[in-house]
Amino acid sequence: MLKNYFLTALRQFRRNKWFTLINVLGLSIGICASLVIFLIVQHDNNFDKHHKGADRIYRVVSDFTFSGQLYYNSGVSSGLSKVIDKEISGLETAAPFYLFDWDVKVTIPNGSDSAFGVFKRQGGIVFADDRFFTLFRSKWLAGSPMEAFDAPGKVVLTESRAKVYFPDIPADRILGRPIVFSDTLRMTVAGIVADVQEKTDLDFQGFISLKTIENTGLSDLMQWGNWRSTNGSSQLFVKLAPETTEAAVKQQLNTLLEKNTKKDPNGSRSFQLQALKDIHFASNYSTDFAGHVASRKTLNGLMIVALFLLLLAAINFINLSTAQSTQRAREIGVRKTMGSSRSQLIIQFLSETFLLSLFTTILALVLLPYITQLFSSFTPPGLDTYIWNKPVFLFFAFLLVVVVSILSGIYPALILSRFQPVAVLKAQRSRESGSGHTWLRKGLIVSQFVIAQFFIIATVLVGKQIHYSLNKDMGFRKDAIFTVDLLFFDKNTERSKQFFERMHSIPEIRMLSIGSRPPASNNTWSGEVRYNDGKNDISKDVNFKMGDSNYLSLYQIKLLAGRMPLQSDTVREFAINETYARELGFKNPAAAVGINLNWSDKLYPVVAVMADFHFTSIHARITPLAFANTKMNNNTIHALLSPDPELKGTWSAAIAKTEKLWKELYPEEEFNYEFYDKSIAGFYEAEQNLVMLLKWATGLCIFISVLGLLGLVVYTTNLRRREIGVRKVLGASLAQLVSLLSKDLMALIGVAFLITVPLAWWGANNWLKDFAYRTEVSWWIFAVSGAGMILVAFFILSLRIIKAAMANPVESLRTE
Repeated sequence: MLKNYFLTALRQFRRNKWFTLINVLGLSIGICASLVIFLIVQHDNNFDKHHKGADRIYRVVSDFTFSGQLYYNSGVSSGLSKVIDKEISGLETAAPFYLFDWDVKVTIPNGSDSAFGVFKRQGGIVFADDRFFTLFRSKWLAGSPMEAFDAPGKVVLTESRAKVYFPDIPADRILGRPIVFSDTLRMTVAGIVADVQEKTDLDFQGFISLKTIENTGLSDLMQWGNWRSTNGSSQLFVKLAPETTEAAVKQQLNTLLEKNTKKDPNGSRSFQLQALKDIHFASNYSTDFAGHVASRKTLNGLMIVALFLLLLAAINFINLSTAQSTQRAREIGVRKTMGSSRSQLIIQFLSETFLLSLFTTILALVLLPYITQLFSSFTPPGLDTYIWNKPVFLFFAFLLVVVVSILSGIYPALILSRFQPVAVLKAQRSRESGSGHTWLRKGLIVSQFVIAQFFIIATVLVGKQIHYSLNKDMGFRKDAIFTVDLLFFDKNTERSKQFFERMHSIPEIRMLSIGSRPPASNNTWSGEVRYNDGKNDISKDVNFKMGDSNYLSLYQIKLLAGRMPLQSDTVREFAINETYARELGFKNPAAAVGINLNWSDKLYPVVAVMADFHFTSIHARITPLAFANTKMNNNTIHALLSPDPELKGTWSAAIAKTEKLWKELYPEEEFNYEFYDKSIAGFYEAEQNLVMLLKWATGLCIFISVLGLLGLVVYTTNLRRREIGVRKVLGASLAQLVSLLSKDLMALIGVAFLITVPLAWWGANNWLKDFAYRTEVSWWIFAVSGAGMILVAFFILSLRIIKAAMANPVESLRTE
C-alpha cells in the first residue's frame, strides 16, 4: 500500500511538472533558510558549555549610573580581584585575569642579545594564575599550574602557540626557555597546555604569571589594586558553590564595594553577575577577548525570517494544491467509486507532500555548504557546515520534513478528499460546500502579502536609517583623513618623534596631528570628574580626548567660547563640550570658562567650551567630554589629505610615502593605517548586515508570494473558464475581462496593505528606539511599498488573465 502511495505521487508530479516545480522552489527556499539558520543558532548557543558546573560560573561586571544615565563595563576594579578570596563567601573558585589587549610582539632570544624568532601581532595573551585553570580545566602537557604561577616572570603557552615559537621541540624540553613580550617583559616558559577543542570565547594562547604585574612597573600602568578605576581588561570570573545563590554573592560584592569607596551623591557604581552562557551574547557588556560576539536579536530575527519563509511556502503549497482541485476532481471520483476511503485519500495526498518535502530537504542538505556562502555576512567564523556527523541537526531536518508535510498538506488533503464522486463524475465543479474555504484561501493570500510588504517596508526603513547615520553631521570632519597607530610599548620614543616629524615633509599631507584615538571611535576612556558650584559637588562620568594643538583644527571641531588649552607633557587645562557645560548648569557656554574641575583629586581649569560632536555612534546620546592639549597617551597620528576628489590619485602616493618612512624606522613592524570614514562606517556594520538580510528575505518573500498569487489566479481562471467564454461571446473586451478577473485579487492585496501599515509603523518605531538620533518614519516608505507590490502583482495577474481571456471561447464552452 505504501509503495502504491509513492508511485501514485511520482506519477502526479510527472503529470503536473509546472506545479511541481513551483512547489519545489517555494518549499526549498523555506527549508534551506531554516537549515542554515538552525546551524547558526546551534553554533552560537554551544559556547563554553563544556566546563564542569558551567551553570554556576559567572563573570563579575560593573554598572555605573551618572545623572540618571546607566553605563556598563565588562571589567571590575582590580582591588576586588586582590581580596575576593578572603572577603566573599559562598564561592567555589574566583579567577581574576588581566587582558594583555594589545597586539603583542613576541621575541624568542637565542641566549645572546640577538633574537632568532620575532612574531608580530600576537593576540590572546593574558595575565593569570593557577585559579584560572582551577575554574577552566585544561590538560597539562608539561609543567603544573601550582609551579607555573608561583613567581613573576613565568608564562604558560598552549600547544599550538608553543609549536609556532618552538617548532619541532617536545613540550617538556620547551620548559625553561626564555621568551620576551613587547621588548620589555622577559619570561620563562613554565608550562604547556593542550588547545581547547570545544567552542569557547576564552580562547587564550599565552598566560603570564599574574604576579608579574605586582612586581613590575605594570602595577601603576594597570592601576593594580585600585578601587576607584574600572578597566575592561581587568576580568574576574567566579564559580558559585552548589548551595550559593546569585543574589547572595551580589549583595556581598556590593557591600564590599561600599566599604572601599566613597559614596557619591551624583552617581553610583555596582557589581553584577553575568552568566557564562550569556558572555557570547555580550549585549551591554563588551567582550574584548571574544573573536565573535553573537547577538540574540540577530538570531531571533533569523529564526523569524525562517518561520515566515516556511509559512509562506506552506501557504503557497496550499494555494497551488487547491488550484489543482478541478483537475484532480475526476481522479478522486474514480478512486472513491473503486472503493477508496477518505482516510486513504488523505494519506495519499499527505504522502505526496511528504515526498516533495523529503526531496527538497535532501537537496537542501546537499547544497548547504554552498548556501551558507550566500549568508557569509551572518555566519559566525568557525561554523562547521559538514552536517552528516551531527545527529541533532539531521533529526531537526527530518522533523522539518514532517512538520512541513503536515503544515502544507493537511488542508488540501481534507478538501480534496471531500469531493463527492457523483458530482465530479457528472463534471460538476466543486464549490467546496460553502464559502468558508474560499475565504480561508483568500486569507492565506492576504497573510502572504502582509509578510512580503512588511519586509519591503523594513528594508527601506533600515536602509534609510543607515544612510542617515553615515551622512549625519557628526560635528567633525571625517573624510580625507587616515590614521596610523604608533607602537604602544616602543622604548625608543625618539623613533616615534622622528616618524611624526618626517611625515611633515610629505607634500600630499595637508595637516598632521598626534593624539589619542579619533573623535569618534570604539575605544573610549572615561573617569569621574567633580565640580563644586559653591553649594554641591556635581559628579559626572566624563570621557577624555587628548591631542596636540592641531587635533581640533584637523577635525574642524569648533570652540564656542574660550581658547585652546596650552600644550604640555601632562594634563593642565581642559576644553569641555557643550553638553558637559549644560549639565553643570551653564546655559551660556562662555560662563563655563574659568571654572575648576576636580579629577583624581587635582584641580584643572576649563579654558574653552567645544561644540558638541559624536564620539561614539549615533546609537548613543552625546555625553560629557573633556579635551586636553597634552602629549600624554598620544599614540595615534592623524593625517589630513587633500579633500579635492580630483586629487585622490595623490592619496595613494601619500600612503606609499608614509609606508616607506615607516619601514625605514620600524623595519621589523607591519605598517597599518585606516581611513577614518571607513572606520565610522564600521559603527553600523550590524545594521548593514541587517539590510542585506532583509534584502534576501524580502526578495524570497516576494518570490514565494508571487508564486502563491499565481496559484490563486490559475485556480480562479480555471473555475471561471465557462464564464469567460460566455462573456467573450456576448462581446466583453479584453480590458473588461482583465478588470473583472483581477478586481477581487487586487482587493486582497489592498487589504494586506491596510493590515501591514500599522504593524510596520509599530515595528519601525520600536527598532528605531535603539538610536538616540534617528530618521523619520516617512509616509512615502509605505506608499512606495504598497505601490511596488501592487505593480508586481498586477503584472503577474495580467499575464495569466490575458492568456485565459484570449483563449477560444468555443473550447471552454465545449469542455463545460
